[in-house]
Amino acid sequence: MKKVLVFVLVLLSLVTFAAAKYRIGVAIPAADHGWTGGMVWWAQYAIKQYAKDSTLEFTLVTAREPSEQVAQVQTLLAKGIDALVINPYESAPLTPICVEAFRKGVYTVIVDRGIESEEYNTYIAGDNYMYGYLAGKYIAEKLKGKGNIVIIEGIPSTINTERVQAFKDALKPYPNIKILAQQPGNWSRETAFQVMQTLLTKFPQIDAVWTGDDDMLQGVILALQQAKRDKNIVLVGGAGQKEILKMIMDGNPLVQIDFTYPPNMISTAINLAVMQLKGQNLNGFYQKGMPRKIILSTETITKENAKDYYFPDSVF
Repeated sequence: MKKVLVFVLVLLSLVTFAAAKYRIGVAIPAADHGWTGGMVWWAQYAIKQYAKDSTLEFTLVTAREPSEQVAQVQTLLAKGIDALVINPYESAPLTPICVEAFRKGVYTVIVDRGIESEEYNTYIAGDNYMYGYLAGKYIAEKLKGKGNIVIIEGIPSTINTERVQAFKDALKPYPNIKILAQQPGNWSRETAFQVMQTLLTKFPQIDAVWTGDDDMLQGVILALQQAKRDKNIVLVGGAGQKEILKMIMDGNPLVQIDFTYPPNMISTAINLAVMQLKGQNLNGFYQKGMPRKIILSTETITKENAKDYYFPDSVF
């Protein structure tokens, strides 16, 4: 009788173990422009890779404003998630709920936009400084240290500020390069198009344009083409949008270079959360814990290597 009872208890424990799930909540901004659309796509892609893993349960939520994202994370915590992967809509409003998750023992991975606290497990983002610096250095060299440029930047944020400052730092050794204007394009193709139209009417000689990302670059290109001023001008965007990469691959003279800031960092963040919950080491790491801060390098994309960064099925 005792042996039977032991067998039943062991069997029950095995069944419980087999049915146990790690619950992972993924909270990101809604796809309101190309890059965030790419992040949503890559989050869905990463989750699909674990479709056959019965030990994992994912909940993906997207938000159109900070308060909505806070409410979504509160719901995820109420469901008893074991890990939270979040790209905060804004830093300050999302800090308290992220700290709450961390203090409850939820493995907390912050992606792209940081929070105003050190209470998290892992932070992963691109290198915003080098992203702006490399763009500035390239433009300065292409212009041979002399010319008129305009900057079309994103929405005011720490990310945008860091990129723009880095871009200007790269121009400091070139006193003969003049910044004619610096206008917000709000990460929007349409807004950048309108801004560029205005700048073209104001300035008869523009030698280069830097935009904070490739969405805005597409708007600039359209404005230049419509004004028939798309010759002999240096254009640089960033982030590796597939339409821009296709132009580079095809040898389009308008765009010859790009710099990475990949939305698939969300996929990496999801994988890190899974590995941490399962007690798996990173390949080649002897330490069991995940790195606390991961800054992805800014890579230069040219015609020679663009195919390595081109994902035609992605929305970005």
